[in-house]
Amino acid sequence: MTVQTFDPSQTTTLETAAKSLKHQVNTDSAKGHTIGFVSLGCPKNLVDSERILTQLKSEGYHIVPNYDDAALVIVNTCGFIDSAVEESLQTIGEALAENGKVIVTGCLGAREDEIRQVHPNVLGITGPHSYENVLAQVHQFVPKPKYDPFTMLVPDHGVKLTPKHYAYLKISEGCNHRCTFCIIPSMRGDLVSRPIGEVLDEAQRLKKAGVKELLIISQDTSAYGVDVKYRTGFWNGSPVKTSMQALCEALGEMGMWIRLHYVYPYPHVDDIIPLMAQGKVLPYLDIPFQHASPRILKLMKRPGQAERVLERIKKWRAICPELTIRSTFIVGFPGETEEDFQMLLDWLQEAQLDRVGCFKYSPVVGAKANELPDPVADEVMEERYHRFMQTQQAISSARLQAKLGRNIAVLIDEVDEEGAIGRSFADAPEIDGAVYLNAATNLKPGDIVTATVEHADEYDLWATVATV
Repeated sequence: MTVQTFDPSQTTTLETAAKSLKHQVNTDSAKGHTIGFVSLGCPKNLVDSERILTQLKSEGYHIVPNYDDAALVIVNTCGFIDSAVEESLQTIGEALAENGKVIVTGCLGAREDEIRQVHPNVLGITGPHSYENVLAQVHQFVPKPKYDPFTMLVPDHGVKLTPKHYAYLKISEGCNHRCTFCIIPSMRGDLVSRPIGEVLDEAQRLKKAGVKELLIISQDTSAYGVDVKYRTGFWNGSPVKTSMQALCEALGEMGMWIRLHYVYPYPHVDDIIPLMAQGKVLPYLDIPFQHASPRILKLMKRPGQAERVLERIKKWRAICPELTIRSTFIVGFPGETEEDFQMLLDWLQEAQLDRVGCFKYSPVVGAKANELPDPVADEVMEERYHRFMQTQQAISSARLQAKLGRNIAVLIDEVDEEGAIGRSFADAPEIDGAVYLNAATNLKPGDIVTATVEHADEYDLWATVATV
């Protein structure tokens, strides 16, 4: 899990206590109005952190990267699975031990009793996207600084915890599904779509700030606008529907890489594929399929039919041959038989997905799946996990080998004395592979270059810059 701390200028990666910390240092911090901030969990949580930090900065608080200099520490928690809960509780404990004054927010904050039982001395607890409540608690323990228009200036695009060249754009909050393994709706509520004009305004501000890649996120990106019945909004004086397709069409005119995450395979996703073929949106879909056995999908209460999805994937690739599909799956779900699991492996072979993550089923407090019979033994789950990964690694490796000798566009993320590390359109930051450009030390983060692929393994590519 990634821990994020704020910096107004640049991001530096360090290893501390086996965690990847992004430190951003504010050297003009004022004693008494300093806030430490730790952000755990997924990109959706990261966006919540950015919003809180933006408001704090606009009120004149100084964000510091260590416990010692902070008058108070905010921990934005994750509570999706047991390992995330454990890490969140450990991080809260570390902040209490090192600083003593801690406010907790985020997904785990929805389970206040559980936090209080372990850490009764936290100053305040709020659930996810409770921005105003977090600020109210900060005001209670660290009063607002006196107004200073020079120190309280915040960029139009707000505070960002990502490198300058890419950013996450959250288009909605909450989810209308009731998957039996998930408790997100109980934490974040039902779907609430942001106004289309507000989303496009934010995208435009990010572009003006130098962002080259927008990663579109939500709990269910395909459902954008369902809650408002796809009402017509306005942007730049023109009507725009609150829908996934209209959003993609508008974003596709902005000249950035547009990457879609958490896309359920509803029928209208078919309408996005031509936009990918036209270069308006990156030919990349992140679809959390979770399984392929109809029986297990029914137990999970997941939408979609695996066989029909296979047919649609073939049609998508016929329209857009460059399409990259990434997904996540769960093995060892309660009731999963060897037949169910073999069905999943056969489906993988047929689907030929490019990027895949796999999780061993883990009970989540409050999830309906906990009530299901026939739990899968840990040793069986472990064995199935390894078989799954071996199957997918062979698929991933073959699909990357097919790129040898091709020219691809690469967005540069890092540059050091050995060369540059970037990503192609097929690689989302932190979850997919990388493209290594050895000896390309003349590049800088945010550059987009053309490179020729020379080598590949199961996850990454090695290439040589063709043109800059």
